[in-house]
Amino acid sequence: MDTLKVGLMGCGRIAQLVHLPVLTHLPEVELVALAEADPERREKARHLVPKAVVFDHYEKLLKMKEVEAVIICLPNDLHAEAAIASFQQGRHVYLEKPLATNLDEARRVLEVWQNTHLVGMIGFNYRFNPLYRATQQYLQTGSLGKLVGGRSIFSTTGRNLPDWLQTRSTGGGVLLDLASHHTDLIRFFFHQEVREVFASLRSLHSEDDSAMLQLKLSDGLMVQSFFSISSVEEDRFEVYGQRGKLFVDRYLSLCVETYGPTLNSIRLRQLWHRLKALPHLPYLLKKIRAPGHEPSYREALTHFITAAQAHGCATPDFYDAYRTLMIIEATEESVRTQRMVSVPDLSIEDIIPSFMMNA
Repeated sequence: MDTLKVGLMGCGRIAQLVHLPVLTHLPEVELVALAEADPERREKARHLVPKAVVFDHYEKLLKMKEVEAVIICLPNDLHAEAAIASFQQGRHVYLEKPLATNLDEARRVLEVWQNTHLVGMIGFNYRFNPLYRATQQYLQTGSLGKLVGGRSIFSTTGRNLPDWLQTRSTGGGVLLDLASHHTDLIRFFFHQEVREVFASLRSLHSEDDSAMLQLKLSDGLMVQSFFSISSVEEDRFEVYGQRGKLFVDRYLSLCVETYGPTLNSIRLRQLWHRLKALPHLPYLLKKIRAPGHEPSYREALTHFITAAQAHGCATPDFYDAYRTLMIIEATEESVRTQRMVSVPDLSIEDIIPSFMMNA
């Protein structure tokens, strides 16, 4: 199969940490164009990919006929317009989350995408993390018995953020940054939709940089989540069932840990997990060598490239991204009203009328 000619829009922190190292080492990819408004970042990217044509605006990149697919890593408030322009120019799109900063913009992206035969994939790369894939598979076995509840934490340190990430109006805040990942994973793990949300937000160093969410899923399962971009590095899930508990820490776990319901069984299982760490060393080495120490970035981009080459489908797609943005907006309504807010049960046909999908 011929290599896919790819253009990268945005050469900021995530692109330099992840996308450029991954894309330049995928044999099925030829990175032919870069677009970056900032002169310093543009020059750094030029040195990393000397054969690529470099532009100061993504619209100029789209005029380059050789480009077949684009990776969009622009500031969040540019996501919708860049995705729409890319589809209109006939390019497959891998878009870093979020799909847009609000549902009106997101709906316009869906309308354009649904009237093409192009791949539209959202950058919820943690679905491709081996630990989280194992979590999803284990939960589907029913080994925990009837599920009782779940709990998650995703937190980062208070690093210096660009201005656009410090205010909600330009796509900043912890809900779009971190909570969007976990709400997508909750849908992925449990094969259910979030039906209700109650939330609190706090602003310490930047606007809406910490949040506490209580989510109710379709079957009534409750999941409590804490998010912060002003605390410590942590990313973990716990799931409680009538026959035991599941625990996974993306940073520290080598495998998914499961425990029985009694204290004695938990102690024995902890000892067993320590003893069987050796077989998981290949995963540890893979993680250490991966860009950003996160192997899911490469797996997600490889999935997109394969789908684009075959003109097939890729998941998570833009409908998954829209569902997650619905949860985020319901969360913000809950903060404003201080009450539990329902998340609508909408299909793609509900979001985009059929006459528009067939236009």
